[in-house]
Amino acid sequence: MQLWTTFTELIVTPFQHMDLVWGIGPLYFGWLFNELTSSKRSYRTAIQTGFSFLWAGAHWTYQHFSAHPGTREHLTPQALLAVNVIVTGLVLLLGAAALVSGLRRKYPRYGSFLGHTRFSNYFMISIFPIQSRYLDWSWERLLAILVFAVPIWLLVHVGFKPLRK
Repeated sequence: MQLWTTFTELIVTPFQHMDLVWGIGPLYFGWLFNELTSSKRSYRTAIQTGFSFLWAGAHWTYQHFSAHPGTREHLTPQALLAVNVIVTGLVLLLGAAALVSGLRRKYPRYGSFLGHTRFSNYFMISIFPIQSRYLDWSWERLLAILVFAVPIWLLVHVGFKPLRK
């Protein structure tokens, strides 16, 4: 029951703060459009995923730099090695790679997984309040994200199946 409360907190928190709504809204729309596409690898899915990842990464980068305006505290080695900054960097890199791959219609070597990332917006949505610094990273939150990933995937997969080609 505690994991359900934690998971609910992750989903509800962005809608309790107006400055997070503009960031989380496009992720929900991206997830919807990704789920309406085929489960096969495609350049269209890579473009959609790339946009979603870049959108989330841009929002998190903005949040990071606006936390300490006018100071250099966000550029210290300690700040740059924080989990939030590392996750943001990875999301931006994967987003750029997916978007470029989709636009060029060519995946980098060992990068064809970028066209299979329909469900990736679930992870962007679930970590969004943590990455936006409204909640802290914790093992309990990470466990809640992982435990609910399979049931949410099944619900979304079965629920959108009639709408997919």
